[in-house]
Amino acid sequence: MPLDFSATSSRRHRGRRNYDAGRMAEESVANAYEARGARVAERRWRGEGGEVDIVAELPDTLVFIEVKQSSTFDRAAEAITPRQVTRIRNAAAEYVGRYPTALSTPVRFDLALVNGRGEVQILENAFID
Repeated sequence: MPLDFSATSSRRHRGRRNYDAGRMAEESVANAYEARGARVAERRWRGEGGEVDIVAELPDTLVFIEVKQSSTFDRAAEAITPRQVTRIRNAAAEYVGRYPTALSTPVRFDLALVNGRGEVQILENAFID
């Protein structure tokens, strides 16, 4: 009897499609921040505490951005978990600690949502205690 690799292939295809959609969403968000005058300093910055999708620099603020993509803005927003917020905060603390000039710069945590049409919605200060 021949082996059926269709499930593995389908799963791999979905994984690749989701990866590509995530990368395109991050690109759209980076472009939106640049259009607002920010400089994208890092993409997918990874430290020991976790990963930040985008780190952007405004003249007076360092912005740590989590990007969520789904068919609607609401579904994208629902995808953020408390565990992810903690991971982003930990990674941001590590990032700031590695760059002494960042210690005196105010920071902000934004959630950037991308819907199925590629539209971007930015929620500034999304992770306020």
